[in-house]
Amino acid sequence: MANIPIWPGSSSFSPGETPFGFYDNDQEFQADADKVANFCARRLGYPLVDVELQDISFYAAFEEAITIYGNELYAYKIRDNQLSLEGLPTSSNINNAIITPSFEPIVRLSEQYGAEAGTGGNINWYSGSIPITGSVQDYDLEQWATDQGITGSIEIKKVFYEESPAIVRYYDPYAGTGFGYQSLFDSFGFGSYSPAINFLMMPLNYDLQTIQAIELNDQIRRSNYSFEIHNNKLRIFPIPISGSSNIWFQYIKRDERIAGSINNQPGKVSNVSDVPYQNPTYGSINSVGRQWIFEYTLAISKEMLGYVRGKYSSIPIPNSEVSLNQGDLITAATAEKTSLIERLRSYFDETSRKALLERRSQEAEFKQTELKQVPYTIYIG
Repeated sequence: MANIPIWPGSSSFSPGETPFGFYDNDQEFQADADKVANFCARRLGYPLVDVELQDISFYAAFEEAITIYGNELYAYKIRDNQLSLEGLPTSSNINNAIITPSFEPIVRLSEQYGAEAGTGGNINWYSGSIPITGSVQDYDLEQWATDQGITGSIEIKKVFYEESPAIVRYYDPYAGTGFGYQSLFDSFGFGSYSPAINFLMMPLNYDLQTIQAIELNDQIRRSNYSFEIHNNKLRIFPIPISGSSNIWFQYIKRDERIAGSINNQPGKVSNVSDVPYQNPTYGSINSVGRQWIFEYTLAISKEMLGYVRGKYSSIPIPNSEVSLNQGDLITAATAEKTSLIERLRSYFDETSRKALLERRSQEAEFKQTELKQVPYTIYIG
């Protein structure tokens, strides 16, 4: 096997020498690539010992470290803003976007409650009617749906079967209202006028009590209009005498309720895998992020060197042999990579929206406590 050159002590980066070329055209990446290679080689023992890596090995580790940094950063951003990002065009580039929480996802999640309450939502309500038959008290609305050609099951949301409102009978102008008003009109000299143009101001509580009396009268003294519905089987009260009208009702189709929870929108963000974050721009990463990248690059380089040296556990020399430290290198590299990832995630968690708001709230409380210690000025006029 031909001799393969190892790290000579210096390098000169050129675009195209990284595996993926994500950052090759970034001027600051080009400037730092050789510096990072020299930094890693010296930390691995060069020039006191040979480092069995090439410049392209360091470049690959450098590129991988930047990509992992961006992956951790944007995974944190997605976790913090996923609800606001859903529905965004996947063609967008939001690397440098400032994301403000929106009420849209809250409204979207609450539509199901509005649909059930009949105050909105994303499910259509339909109207239907069934003719009343004399002496027939029970009606099968599921059978009605089948007769109408409706596929699938329906759910009745509202039945319009009730007596006319009490207020209609209370303010009947041609009946003189029927509550003792006529004698009052006579006492004021208005008895000869048409009831339709007579108005007598009464306290509001009197009107409310009168309307309540009408409703109680219907419930107790008369056969009150009511109904029961179980499994789309409708029973009405009282038993109808004739079949001169229809019962109207509103319903939904259960299949549409299921379909309403799914909204296929190709080209829109639907999960964390299609949020339009790109690889970070190396030149935009600050010194804090770059220092982490340098350390992670060193950990990857140390791991690669361990695997290279692991090809042979020892090298024979005259009258002895030299043992290589591949096990120590791999163990140390694994521990360093794990520690760096945990440190980065902890840093991101401490700067999340939730953590920052909690810290600001605590600062406000501390300020109020401190201000309470300031003596109040007494003004004497």
